Amino acid sequence: MDAVRIYGGKSLSGQTKIQGSKNASLPILAATLLTDGICEIENCPDIADVYHMLRLLRSLGCQIERRGDVIRVDTTRLSECDMPADSVGVMRSSIMLLGALLARTGEVSMEYPGGCVIGKRPIDLHLYALRRMGVEIEEGETAFCAKASRLVGTVQELPFVSVGVTENLILAAVLASGETVIHPAAREPEIQALCEFLICAGAKIAGAGTDRLVIEGVEKLHPTRFRVPADRIVAGTYLTACLCAGGRVFLQDAPCAHMESVIACAERFGARLGRETDGLLVEGRADRRLEGGLTTAVYPGFPTDLQSLFMVVMAVSGQDGFIEEDVFENRFRIVPELVKMGACIQIAGTKAYIRGGHSLHNTIVEAQELRGGAALVVAALAAEGTGIVKNRHFIDRGYEDITLRLRELGAAVELA
Repeated sequence: MDAVRIYGGKSLSGQTKIQGSKNASLPILAATLLTDGICEIENCPDIADVYHMLRLLRSLGCQIERRGDVIRVDTTRLSECDMPADSVGVMRSSIMLLGALLARTGEVSMEYPGGCVIGKRPIDLHLYALRRMGVEIEEGETAFCAKASRLVGTVQELPFVSVGVTENLILAAVLASGETVIHPAAREPEIQALCEFLICAGAKIAGAGTDRLVIEGVEKLHPTRFRVPADRIVAGTYLTACLCAGGRVFLQDAPCAHMESVIACAERFGARLGRETDGLLVEGRADRRLEGGLTTAVYPGFPTDLQSLFMVVMAVSGQDGFIEEDVFENRFRIVPELVKMGACIQIAGTKAYIRGGHSLHNTIVEAQELRGGAALVVAALAAEGTGIVKNRHFIDRGYEDITLRLRELGAAVELA
């Protein structure tokens, strides 16, 4: 049962609680390696990527205990065991263990990380930046070895904004000798959450939330307890479900403050949104043309993780529009599957042109990556008939039981 069956054409009504952030949980779990003791991480989502991260931590000697949405990580018996190649290979975020392990143990051997096929995302910049901190790296065809007797703080002027590189440098710098400056640093809320966790553990970090981070290395960090913020991308996903299927839903704990560009875009499509103290109320269906199109950008711009979902919104809105992808070159892999469903979409370089006036019909389609898989489920909600989205395992990487959550919102979906 690696598929989702969707009975389309039904408007939504109900409420669901937004899970903890995948993109915050993974670097925070990696950061627990920097402490010597037991850290408790609250609101960790029960998703495949977290499972793989915990498997990697166990392979390093950590003791893991999960009770509900709280994960206890005991790093007192950290060893130099090899990390399982299959977990490293399926999850791009495994690269952030590099900075944390170098800071804690001074030596790392690992396979090159994998993940969704949404772009090249080479790790060259990670390795270059770490070499500037005194790391010696030997690269092989399928794996590499990194060593450092002591990491040394330095000024890191990056050629472009990278969330992964920013996270790795933060993890390496907090225990390094001297001061590290990262510019331009990624400003995503997940970066801020990582900094907040580390500060709770005793790190000295200034500039969180800006494009210039200054980190003064400390001798050690202490264990702490931290709550992961809600997932803005998951909230955006269920927002688009309402935009496509129509209806009225409440997204409990939706992090509105971190969704400004998404909320503004949804309102331009004609949605009626109400910001509440405990979440986001979404009403209506997309029925307007998005003047000027949509361009993805690093935070606080429009998130690339929601690009394919808003492509679906455009496809069902009845209006012409375009999307320009400025972050990852392979984010348009969903297009052939949407065309199977009746959408009229043409790709020209980094732009996708969507023609309105074409009703979607359900059929069997295949997910090829995480967000595109969720987008196909959302498309099926608005389409006529019964559809199947295969390769649910991609969706499970980032969504806690998407069928249950959508049923809470009134959708007719089930595992298949």
